[in-house]
Amino acid sequence: MNIKHGMILAAGLGKRMQPLTLKTPKPLIEINNLTLLERAINLLISHGVREISINVHYLATKIQSFINQKKFKIKITISNEEDLLLDTGGGVLKGTQNFGDNPFFVVNPDTIWSKHYLKELKNLETFYFKDNKPTLLLVNKKLSVDHNFKGDFNLNNNEISKDNENDFIFTGLQIINRSVLIAEKSEAFSMNIVWNKLIKKKNLKGLESKQKFYHINTFEMYKKIVNLNIID
Repeated sequence: MNIKHGMILAAGLGKRMQPLTLKTPKPLIEINNLTLLERAINLLISHGVREISINVHYLATKIQSFINQKKFKIKITISNEEDLLLDTGGGVLKGTQNFGDNPFFVVNPDTIWSKHYLKELKNLETFYFKDNKPTLLLVNKKLSVDHNFKGDFNLNNNEISKDNENDFIFTGLQIINRSVLIAEKSEAFSMNIVWNKLIKKKNLKGLESKQKFYHINTFEMYKKIVNLNIID
């Protein structure tokens, strides 16, 4: 069984990436001649996803123009948040209204996605369908190029927990269903609220990535990664 839907979070302000993001939205920053957004789209297309929703807020028209120019051979819709930024959870809930009850990938383009993640994407999908519980792709913080990450979660036998000290980072890739989002009362809310509730019920699962983790969250980290000349 293949997941056919995906959501890409592209509505962030990118303030810590200035001056790069003064005129360019963060998802359109390039690494090895490919924008961060295009990397996320290509990953989903290569896996077999047929419909993608992308939320936008800051410099939204530039992202829309980019999508139109590229003419990707799948259905891509824009979820516009120019009037109100909905945070990660609210953005996903709004952007996936047409996905019905189908599970879908959620991808954060801040991570430098490449073909090396395709096997892990498939593994994540296979694991999800074992019990249909929300599943995150995590990576040990030792594999991160950015050594400032303190860790988001711990992972024990594929069960996610949050403790005083955490060894794993969220890569920015997950599989969920709208059913875990619709109970939230606020229009704008973070995925962390949803994850915390799932953790309490022991309903949040995780799979460990073995990839070196490249994640662009500051201008300084962008410069460091560019100088590494990573190979896709």
